[in-house]
Amino acid sequence: MAAEVSAQAAEAPIVLALDIGTSSVRAAFYDGRGREITETETRIVRGFTSTPDGGAEASADELVEQAVHVLTFAITHSPLLAAQTRAVAVSCFWHSLVGVDVQGAALTPVYGWADTRAAGAAEQLRANLDETEAHRRTGCRFHSSYWPAKLLWLQTTQPEIFARVRRWLGFSEFLYERLCGENARGTISLSMASGTGLFDARACVWDEELLRAVRLNIEQLPTLYSTGAEFRLASETIARYSSLALIAGAQWMLPTGDGATNNIGTGCTSPARVGLMIGTSGAMRVLFEGEVPTDVPPGLWRYRADEKRVIIGGALSDGGGLREWMTETMTVGHDAEAIEAQLTAMQPDAHGLTLVPCWAGERSTGWSAHARGAILGFTMDTRPVEILRAAMEAVAYRFALIAQSLEAFAPGAEIRASGGGIRASPAWTQIIADVMLRPVRLASVREASSRGVVLLALEALGAIRIMDELPAPVGRSFEPNRSNHARYMAGMERQQTLYKTLVEDEQIARMIDYAGEQTGL
Repeated sequence: MAAEVSAQAAEAPIVLALDIGTSSVRAAFYDGRGREITETETRIVRGFTSTPDGGAEASADELVEQAVHVLTFAITHSPLLAAQTRAVAVSCFWHSLVGVDVQGAALTPVYGWADTRAAGAAEQLRANLDETEAHRRTGCRFHSSYWPAKLLWLQTTQPEIFARVRRWLGFSEFLYERLCGENARGTISLSMASGTGLFDARACVWDEELLRAVRLNIEQLPTLYSTGAEFRLASETIARYSSLALIAGAQWMLPTGDGATNNIGTGCTSPARVGLMIGTSGAMRVLFEGEVPTDVPPGLWRYRADEKRVIIGGALSDGGGLREWMTETMTVGHDAEAIEAQLTAMQPDAHGLTLVPCWAGERSTGWSAHARGAILGFTMDTRPVEILRAAMEAVAYRFALIAQSLEAFAPGAEIRASGGGIRASPAWTQIIADVMLRPVRLASVREASSRGVVLLALEALGAIRIMDELPAPVGRSFEPNRSNHARYMAGMERQQTLYKTLVEDEQIARMIDYAGEQTGL
């Protein structure tokens, strides 16, 4: 191992990647060619706490400690690499919100994108403002995922705490303030700002109309920074966490949203390739260098990866998390290989079920505030594995709708897939290829977001000129079956009919959303 590490470490610069996702936090060292150095990875699996009324919360201080823990483990197990580390590159989940006091202490939990309690506030914004115009400026719809709705909801439900908050941050900004001290206080990257719903992505400023709508002063928001800002660990941080002293000289790069780093890590950096990811949730995205498009279809969002790269896509709240819920709740079984064999053997849309996959609410394509999951077509013969297969097909149908909207930005693009949810199931990948009638190629990158943020760091350090210098490895290609596609189209049409009835009809959607009604949303 020592010889292997020594040989890999010889390729400078060494970058330490910190990847903070909604279900895990991970750290690993990478060499100057964007390759993960063997046996340096550590991770903590964790999640946000769900509440019966639709909440998704985490303790800001606990998230910081988890990040420090994986960094400490990586450093102490590879001290030679730590001493050579030029940069720490951070990929972090988008859309989180936490309120802090004058000293920077958290007054609220970290609210995640899956927190739906601000659904009523999103409807209030929609009633009072021109959502189409706001979408053109910010790239974000009025939805509980984003800051405007969350801020209005907190004003109504927690007015005393809201009044005490002096500044509003995302978790990545909170982390940087804790670790890098006064230098990083009150700063945010363009990438993380673009996922708030309060940021004019074309002008690169906070959106004044939305600030007025949520009764917020610009002083309560972080200062916008582009590439070039330099942060290092604060002396008090090193005094508290002595193990971090080995990376005291490393530059902390500006955090980047994990959707963007996933695309970059899998080689989806131009309109020639669209990234499809299934982790806990799901997303389909195109990333490219150039001007920020003004008009984006209503089912899609538009963010920034940095000052020169734009990312456009759609996100599904249900992906691998829905499969996991189905497996555990529907007693499908615990033998993953046997389950996969059963799924593979099943014929397309042969279960007689129609499923709307909104267990965790809805983002793309309709951004409904009150969407809930539904299954129609049960009989006494319905088996758990058929329900699982129906859920996987249902998610593929939603991806197909996103793909249709993305075609204007990436016509005829290769679809490159990544994420633990899709790697675990070749059957699911084949379903997606058949539904879309397009080949789907699996990315061979094990940790795409980490690799992507490392490539951004290497670019900023001048170690590479363009991302294509270090092409992403790819694996198996799944070719579509036309006969299967025709059968899936019938299932997709049924889903759309059920969706229009249960989700697009607001009166019915509200009636079904019992939890939302109970909490006064």
